[in-house]
Amino acid sequence: MAKNTSLYFRIVEGRNLPAKDVSGTSDPYCIVKVDNEVVARTATIWKNLNPFWGEEYTLHLPMGFHTLTFYVMDEDTISHDDVIGKISLSKEVLANQSKGLDNWLNLTRVDPDEEVQGEIHVALELHKDAQTTCLHCHIIEARDLAPRDITGTSDPFTRILYKKLSAETSVIKKTRFPHWDETLDLCLDDADEFELGSITLEVWDWDMVGKNDFLGKVEIPMSCLHRTPLLQGWFRLLPLGNSEDDAGLEKDNHCRERKSDTKREREGKLGALRLKVRLAEDRILPSLCYQPLVDLLMEAVVSPAEFSFCQVEDLTPLTLLEEVTTVESRQDIAMTLVKIYLGQGLVVPFLDYLNTREVHHTTDPNTLFRSNSLASKAMEQFMKVAGMIYLHEVLKPIINRIFEEKKYIELDPCKIDLNRCRRISFKGSTSEAEVRESSVGMLQMYLTNIIEAIVNSVSQCPLAMRMVFKQLHKRVEEQFPEPENEDVKYLAISGFFFLRFFAPAILTPKLFHLRDHHADTRTSRTLLLLAKALQSVGNLGLQLGHGKEQWMAPLHPIILCSVASIKDFLDKLIDVDHDAVCEVPQRAVYAPSVTVKEGFLQKHKPEGPQLLKRFAFKKRYFWLSSETLSYAKTPEWQTRSSVAIQSVCAVERVDENAFQVQNVMQVVTQDPEGQLHTMYLQCKNVNELNQWLSAIRKASIYNEHMLSSFHPGAHHGNKWTCCLQSDRTALGCSRTHSAVTLGDWSDPLDPDAEAQTIYKELLQGKDKLRKQYLERQEIQAPEQKETVVEPSMPSDKVGESIEHSERFRAVVSRLLDVVVDLECAHTSFQQKEKEEASSLILP
Repeated sequence: MAKNTSLYFRIVEGRNLPAKDVSGTSDPYCIVKVDNEVVARTATIWKNLNPFWGEEYTLHLPMGFHTLTFYVMDEDTISHDDVIGKISLSKEVLANQSKGLDNWLNLTRVDPDEEVQGEIHVALELHKDAQTTCLHCHIIEARDLAPRDITGTSDPFTRILYKKLSAETSVIKKTRFPHWDETLDLCLDDADEFELGSITLEVWDWDMVGKNDFLGKVEIPMSCLHRTPLLQGWFRLLPLGNSEDDAGLEKDNHCRERKSDTKREREGKLGALRLKVRLAEDRILPSLCYQPLVDLLMEAVVSPAEFSFCQVEDLTPLTLLEEVTTVESRQDIAMTLVKIYLGQGLVVPFLDYLNTREVHHTTDPNTLFRSNSLASKAMEQFMKVAGMIYLHEVLKPIINRIFEEKKYIELDPCKIDLNRCRRISFKGSTSEAEVRESSVGMLQMYLTNIIEAIVNSVSQCPLAMRMVFKQLHKRVEEQFPEPENEDVKYLAISGFFFLRFFAPAILTPKLFHLRDHHADTRTSRTLLLLAKALQSVGNLGLQLGHGKEQWMAPLHPIILCSVASIKDFLDKLIDVDHDAVCEVPQRAVYAPSVTVKEGFLQKHKPEGPQLLKRFAFKKRYFWLSSETLSYAKTPEWQTRSSVAIQSVCAVERVDENAFQVQNVMQVVTQDPEGQLHTMYLQCKNVNELNQWLSAIRKASIYNEHMLSSFHPGAHHGNKWTCCLQSDRTALGCSRTHSAVTLGDWSDPLDPDAEAQTIYKELLQGKDKLRKQYLERQEIQAPEQKETVVEPSMPSDKVGESIEHSERFRAVVSRLLDVVVDLECAHTSFQQKEKEEASSLILP
């Protein structure tokens, strides 16, 4: 039974941060680490002690993790960045928060003795004779130790302690991956007491000047050595003076303060962060267990394309799922359902089914799709999954231009700041009228460019999206055929297309991966005004002049003039033949030829001697699809080199000291002869590094022969810079992280994990469904019998009512039976795991 861990976190804002600069402010940003590996970096908020970030991430960690840590830093352009404080949360704490964590948490100081990481590989054995007992400790190796020296490495040695006895290994210089292969012996003369206490292994960084730096420790109870003749394995290093339960614990949604914290820290003098964190850890059953649930979900949408009113009103597993779905989980459930039906090639009929129900249950066309129903959420998530590449093609050029030009634009007279727009005129002071006139001109130009890019993009829009909109157009037209509702069929489509897809992307480009950073204040205001204008375009200008923002009136003419072209665009968009639609194949979100990520990277040039390692990187433009990772000198370059995704066997970070540069990744491939080849690529920042790592890992997730270990360094001067081994073909010294990815629209489909998510939601609503449809029906059964003989009710209506009731009960019973079967399967597999674990002797 596989294990799947998803970690969602949102860094909302900070407050009362201490001033680190001479100006009395700070330039804060956050670094997020999972088990000491950087997974995200927020934007820097300049000169602000109460910053707002609003950045969110989803991380998939199938291998599990121990600690999630948020560091608040102060960026300095000259010296090293200052550490303001941190918040650490253990996996156990997050797992106990069933609804997730959403609170202000105080920052605590960063203690070097707590900043430990890595593992140590040892073998312990007790040798007894009549007079003495000797402990043999084979110190084999360690990996991923914390860097303590300026070179980004350490000089580690290990010390073993038991009561007053101790012994040390030799020091291995300049490595975080030491190989000792040394045996230390401790003679335990006190035979009556040696069964008590624990053996302590401490790893230290040796320093020629000053005291040694602590790298971590392991405590092994002596009693463990009596249960097995030889205790051998990898042990996680823990902080000094802490047990594993100490790190990052929290009570009542607040970080539990360590005893060593000063009064200043306990009072929150380092400031606080508002965080939202949610951990979802599932055990995934074999595919065969989920098939009955998947079959039930498919039954609702494989009926004939023409829905009758009776079919729309029927109870199905989908309608039951919507009844038990909470408001908080509806978006996640909608995304999961979209992926399930994508995998089955039925996403178009699935959305048609939900939309048909929504339309039939709407009496007022002005309220159509205005709620956060399952249909609305599913449409939103579908557009992100199927249309993100299309969105980038249409919007990215104009968004990049707005960011680069950084024009001061303002229409609201109450917000015009003449001090911020002096560059508009060199003839003297600038008037509000001039600012407004200039702003109107710039907004009209930007808005015209956006509208033209959209209306000319019919051929770029994915066929599946066009077919979904065509079906939606048809259902709305059938429900509201009156002449006065002529525009409703257009508004239904534009409401999703403009108001829930293009306008949000313009408002917050970073959340749609259109930009790497949030907009500055000036650009953000421009984007907000454009998003408002595009919303009016999506509403076909019907609400112009009725709002409070009358200062937007100068844009009304261009909005009204665009209505005809928008309607013409929507007519062309839905002019698609059903037979021409090729559903997205199972276990793939995008077609093989589609580029899912592209951009400039620095590629390492290994051939020839280099005077400086940093100059060995050459700028190249890269394209990633599900088939190849290709590159050329420029985007327009005709000749490309490529690497087959199928040959990729590891995608990992590279230690900074390997090339003396930051943010380097490696793509390890295997040729048909079994030889390994490594391509080193440098990214411009840690976020870009994580995005490329994640994208290539997703593309190669189903590859065979993935490596279990890798070298985080490079082979220079006849040795690896990481573990100092001379053999170029030596096994890797660190574990690979190929299953760790960032969640986004390009996630590969995982049918079992998706079915598990639906099962969990149904399991929570199981009792509600049973009470509403089964237990209540049993109580009302006698009344129904009396109703049958009531003269006022026609016999055919009575029979139809009974038939509907029985059909509803049958649907609910089938669904609940499937949920109970899955619940039993989980219990059975968990019991089997416990039995297997109990049969092993563990430390």
